[in-house]
Amino acid sequence: MLVIAGIVAGAIWGGNLARRRKGNRLDILQYAASSAIAFGLLTYFVSVVLLRIFA
Repeated sequence: MLVIAGIVAGAIWGGNLARRRKGNRLDILQYAASSAIAFGLLTYFVSVVLLRIFA
């Protein structure tokens, strides 16, 4: 569940970042996709670490 939240947050953040930089539709899509992947991986590793600590 935490990973899905990270993916959604990353996509929103990346899309807003590209929109602020005045990117076209494909720029916004690329920023959103790459940020979603990066945030998803980050939250995946964070969740693994948290499970190792608390389990």
